[in-house]
Amino acid sequence: MTPPLWQRYVAIGDSFTEGMCDPDPGDADAFRGWADRLAGHLSAVAADQGRDFGYANLAVRGRKLADVVGPQLDSALAMSPDLVSIVGGGNDLLRPRVDIDTIAEQLDEAVCRLRAVGADVLLATPGDTAHAGLFRALRPRHAIHTANLQAIAARHGAHLIDLWGLTALQDWRMWAPDRIHLTSEGHRRVALAAVTALGFPTDRAAWASKLPPADPAGRRAELAGHAAWGREYFGPWVQRRLRGQSSGDTVTAKRPGLSPIAPERLS
Repeated sequence: MTPPLWQRYVAIGDSFTEGMCDPDPGDADAFRGWADRLAGHLSAVAADQGRDFGYANLAVRGRKLADVVGPQLDSALAMSPDLVSIVGGGNDLLRPRVDIDTIAEQLDEAVCRLRAVGADVLLATPGDTAHAGLFRALRPRHAIHTANLQAIAARHGAHLIDLWGLTALQDWRMWAPDRIHLTSEGHRRVALAAVTALGFPTDRAAWASKLPPADPAGRRAELAGHAAWGREYFGPWVQRRLRGQSSGDTVTAKRPGLSPIAPERLS
């Protein structure tokens, strides 16, 4: 089945969708990310048909789900989108206490609001943290959240990016030094997973396959970096949580309104 011709794509979410740790080659102070890459592909498809394309990205680092399906969703709906990606809840799952069922209910309601106005919806599961060191403790929560998202997508006819099954992302080389955000290669692969989830043909082996085995020197470097990571990233993150602060407190959406984006077909 040929995918629809989308012309108004709005991305909402947190740092994952903002594109953290994927530098924008056109702006040294900005991030690109998987959603921008997906938008470029959709722009290329629209251009092939002689149609205009607009893209907005309202995602902001550190945002919890209440913001994503609250103010961000309200702003997205005001743009009359025909496609909205919603990826949220990750920051909620990091908290000591979280009601995963409430997260599912909030996401279900958000998808219902979008489907009621005729917009298509793209969701994404969390990744499997089985080999993620300290974050392995999140695996049970991520598994339940994944099952809930699969049910929501099936119930409402939404598209779903299966990051849980994308085992290539379990490689530490796909992650930035903070170990929370993807590298540019990681974002590229997620963008291709998104393109595939929307129904476009891709060479799955080219983006889903694992990296070649790491050499022993690389593995030693990884282990040596644990202590440095704790000092530079994990410690400050804990301090912000204790102070009730977020890394996104002073950050605003990078693309607050629909605007053109350069076409770039992914394959």
